[in-house]
Amino acid sequence: MHTKQEKLASIGRLLDILDQLRQQCPWDRKQTIESLKNLTVEEVYELADAIDQKDDNELKKELGDVLMHVFFYAKIGSESKSFDIKDVADAISEKLIFRHPHIYGDTQVNNSVEVEQNWEKLKLKEGNKSVLGGVPKALPALIKAFRLQQKASGVGFDWDNNEQVWDKVKEELLEFEQEKDKKDKHKMEAEFGDLLFSLVNYARHIGIDAQNALELTNQKFIRRFVGIENLARQDQSDITELTPEQMEQYWQKIKDQE
Repeated sequence: MHTKQEKLASIGRLLDILDQLRQQCPWDRKQTIESLKNLTVEEVYELADAIDQKDDNELKKELGDVLMHVFFYAKIGSESKSFDIKDVADAISEKLIFRHPHIYGDTQVNNSVEVEQNWEKLKLKEGNKSVLGGVPKALPALIKAFRLQQKASGVGFDWDNNEQVWDKVKEELLEFEQEKDKKDKHKMEAEFGDLLFSLVNYARHIGIDAQNALELTNQKFIRRFVGIENLARQDQSDITELTPEQMEQYWQKIKDQE
């Protein structure tokens, strides 16, 4: 791997390139912190895709895109004399030191669970009014549910064992079925949300990432549905012309091939 000097040189090169682009490129010159926001969100999702694909080369590229955005924000901040990349790096360094007193102080911890519990206490000292305050409002609902549960667990608000959590899933399913029978859409939606939340919680307890699990199923569905389309074409047909029974036959054939 590369030396620290080589790494710093590459970072310096990126800073120089951004300085030049900011001065000479019309598109880069007109960007603001606000205009970059949605692009940054898109880049983070592309990074997540690369992680799911387990493609190191693609991961390297997407990490570069995200890093460029961090530097771009810092460049814009320096132009208004609000902050620059040094301030950004110093801020995260100080936060890491403060939140790791078991490394940089005299706090004793025995495992990662105690580290997480200590983090939540430290975040409250930093000014957070609630343990849940650090969960971004704009997070996708499934990820947000996981993070809310994780943070609550960090201060001891959690079930004692997996069986209790699964009992809660069954309880929520029963409550949803009761509202379904009454055909009250508003209450059905509320109970369905409770059911999903309890399933995410159970997944967390048994060590499954619900977001990843759902994405695996999404990809499986895409793969199988595209397989149906391909089989239909091979039979000189179109998926829009298939009966439900024919689609099911193709679906089973794809499953058998897997």
